[in-house]
Amino acid sequence: MLEIRDLAVSYGAVEAVRGVNLRAEPGAITAIIGANGAGKSSLLRAISGLAPVRGGAVLLEGRDITRVPASRRAALGIAQAMEGRRIFRDLSVEENLQLAWRFGRKSAPWSRAIAQVYANFPILSEKRRGPAGLLSGGQQQMVIVSAATICNPSYLLLDEPSLGLAPIIVREIYAFITESCREHGTTVLLAEQMATLALKVSTYGYVLRQGRVIREGASRELVETGLVASLSAAYL
Repeated sequence: MLEIRDLAVSYGAVEAVRGVNLRAEPGAITAIIGANGAGKSSLLRAISGLAPVRGGAVLLEGRDITRVPASRRAALGIAQAMEGRRIFRDLSVEENLQLAWRFGRKSAPWSRAIAQVYANFPILSEKRRGPAGLLSGGQQQMVIVSAATICNPSYLLLDEPSLGLAPIIVREIYAFITESCREHGTTVLLAEQMATLALKVSTYGYVLRQGRVIREGASRELVETGLVASLSAAYL
């Protein structure tokens, strides 16, 4: 289980996350929803060790890892797909994936790991020798998600995986995420502005506003109480 207790994240005088408490249940998808600037990315980066924690704790299977460096957290089975198409643009698709595999916690040999990636996203096999920077936005997102999952992490942090993508690509990536969670028992923490998408695939959801959790509950209950409509109105 991944648990956050009274977490606070600051960048200088700016408080990005304020006293957040959260639990991501094993083998389930937990949604973090909120508008741009709500603190979703800062929360995920704090969990993976990439953002400064001012207070509170990050617990992994009961162990406090708040001060554990990011590289060690990766070795413990935490992987993150960050927002913003963060790939090595001049390297080929396969070189990007091989780097991710090389520095991750290996659960399968390279030949099997890359074969699985190409089975999940056949278009990447066709593009494997070309520069990743020349891929479409959707194809780049496939590389990013594949790089995060190529070592079958126990905990997967996804930051806005649908951002800027065509609906057909979003459906393909979300189908992969849900299938990966189901097949491998991966604990997924999913940050999204698109509340409808996130609540559809998750079992539990947290709503962030200005760095604080303002609402939480079972995803189905959040949908039934009109949360999606109210959030859509607020975002617009």
